[in-house]
Amino acid sequence: MRRLRACAALLLVLSACATSAPSWNELTVRNPRLANLQRAAELPWTDGGRCVVREAAQPWPVLVEKCYRTLDRDRIEFHDTTGRCTVASADAAAVGIGFCVLAAPEIAVGAVIVLGVVVVGVAIKEAMDAYELRHAYPEEAGTSRGTKVASREAEAQRKPKLKPEPAGQDWQPPVPPVPVDRTGRASCEPVPVPHAGEDDPHNECADKFPPNRYPGMDVLVGGVRFDALQVGVRKLWEIKTHRFDTYPGFIQRREIERELEQIQKERTAAAACGYDFVIGVSTQEHKDALIEVDFSLDVVVTGCKR
Repeated sequence: MRRLRACAALLLVLSACATSAPSWNELTVRNPRLANLQRAAELPWTDGGRCVVREAAQPWPVLVEKCYRTLDRDRIEFHDTTGRCTVASADAAAVGIGFCVLAAPEIAVGAVIVLGVVVVGVAIKEAMDAYELRHAYPEEAGTSRGTKVASREAEAQRKPKLKPEPAGQDWQPPVPPVPVDRTGRASCEPVPVPHAGEDDPHNECADKFPPNRYPGMDVLVGGVRFDALQVGVRKLWEIKTHRFDTYPGFIQRREIERELEQIQKERTAAAACGYDFVIGVSTQEHKDALIEVDFSLDVVVTGCKR
């Protein structure tokens, strides 16, 4: 991993000095995340592109460093046609020419040859479709450009307060209906809604651990309910507080299967709207069980008690 990072750092420097084709530069300046998604869509990924979607906002060499392990390298041939990877870095040679070639700011013609037909990863396709949808109707794009949030906050500041806010408590935003675009699909604008159910320990963990931008509230994004939107960052959370380590083995397996269905739905919605997605669990055993079936998950042990 240390060699991968050294190679990625070298390629970031090279990318700053490289001269790219005008069309590529224009796309990158306009939306680097979309450029990375389109570039990655031409490659085969073993995880459907979930890692790529999660890291798409990073510079391309960093994305390759993070997601290289999920690349279906059995279907790719790498050729160092420029000789840069052979002579530029001993670290690149040590970790393999493939990583260096793929992470280059511009992939030379014939440098990467994919065997067979590439089917665009599900997660990548959904993220690109969501981007096209949001920009087809920019006036309804919600937080894709932040215009609606800014206007709402400005309007809230202009309105006189009818009541003094209780000391020591965060203001709770109103709960509007879920916004939709012209096609009837839910938008990416985060909409706070009351916590589902009355599980106090669970709700307390969701409010305090990330911490939650909307205490006392879940949040709807892309039509999907999440337990929390973390303060200060575009990161959505699913919180689990049950004592997974006390379950019998067969119950644990069934629970993981059920959770993965929910997690996949939430992660896809979060990625399509440009959010990171984290699962918070109470125990290390629960985290290990989730990572065992899907190592690309971002799982954090909260230690929240029931």
